[in-house]
Amino acid sequence: MIEKLFRGPDVGLKPYYQKIKLDIDWQWMLVLGIVVGAFISAILSGDFLFQWIPALWLSAFGNTPVLRVISAVIGGMLIGFGARWADGCTSGHGINGALQLAVSSWISGIAFFIGGILAAHVLFRLIAG
Repeated sequence: MIEKLFRGPDVGLKPYYQKIKLDIDWQWMLVLGIVVGAFISAILSGDFLFQWIPALWLSAFGNTPVLRVISAVIGGMLIGFGARWADGCTSGHGINGALQLAVSSWISGIAFFIGGILAAHVLFRLIAG
């Protein structure tokens, strides 16, 4: 939809967008509901805290906005590439496939958790020193 803002109706001619329509549907509402629900929950629980830069990032990398933007863009591109390559996201693959008792989904779900735990340990050691 962002590409459509810049390129106009030509975006709809791409084969991918003919298969996957650019509509506001239940997925958009799900994302909106997650954001609004998390905000309401944080306000009601008294845990809401507005901070521009998280303390862990600030202590490790400082407050330079350029590095944060570059990291966010690269991370978003990698996530988008991985989701497109896998024909879905990790949680959708793991949850839906596991509920269908697909062995590949169970194996990949376990691998997601192992990879996430290992990545968290590596990042923590790099940041915490």
